[in-house]
Amino acid sequence: MPDHDNGGDTGPADVPPVDAVDDTPTVTCTRCDREWNLAYELDDLGVGNQAVEQFALDHKRHTGHFPDGVATWRAACRNCPEGSEHLAERGARRWAETHARHTRHSVAIDHADAEETTVVDGPADE
Repeated sequence: MPDHDNGGDTGPADVPPVDAVDDTPTVTCTRCDREWNLAYELDDLGVGNQAVEQFALDHKRHTGHFPDGVATWRAACRNCPEGSEHLAERGARRWAETHARHTRHSVAIDHADAEETTVVDGPADE
């Protein structure tokens, strides 16, 4: 039977400690000519794997545009000037379905990187 007691050894000597790896995500914005590391979102806000999304939303709120590499889902009403922009398809679809249900308007959903458009229609007249 093998001895599982490693005598206090924490691992092979050639493997760096986990804290030696800096895998903090960074975000750039060419319009602002800046780059940010997301340590604040990870450490202080505690948003975990939503750090990039949270930063992108905050950046849009404060600057009026998204940072580089952020492609959004857009829902645009085909009958009125209402619309909404989201980082996830689910948010755009929910907005489109709610708007269509309340107004009986058709809403187009598309993604910045896709060629296809989905249309959500309002309920049929009863």
